[in-house]
Amino acid sequence: MKLIIAIVQDDDAGDLIDVLTEDDFRVTKLATTGGFLKAGNTTLMIGVEEKDVDKVTGVIEEECKTREQVITSPSPVGGATGLYVPYPVDVEVGGATIFVVDVDKFIKI
Repeated sequence: MKLIIAIVQDDDAGDLIDVLTEDDFRVTKLATTGGFLKAGNTTLMIGVEEKDVDKVTGVIEEECKTREQVITSPSPVGGATGLYVPYPVDVEVGGATIFVVDVDKFIKI
């Protein structure tokens, strides 16, 4: 048995969970916050048999595409201390970070 831990953007989580549950995979959703953009993301925990790991990671790859997003980043005004002016920056968001770990014991009560 394996535990798949997938960190995905909030915008992708709903559709991904729908597809996984339609394929009869059990999913636990955790609300988390990313460190880089300080934005909300979703961590999914999915317990699967070893033979299903490739299927689940394939579904995650299909549903969680990367895309460009414009965010505003504060920039210090020349010479002024503590005065910031926001300016737009293109960043790549989406995709997924996936960990697959061995499960020594699984108990369902």
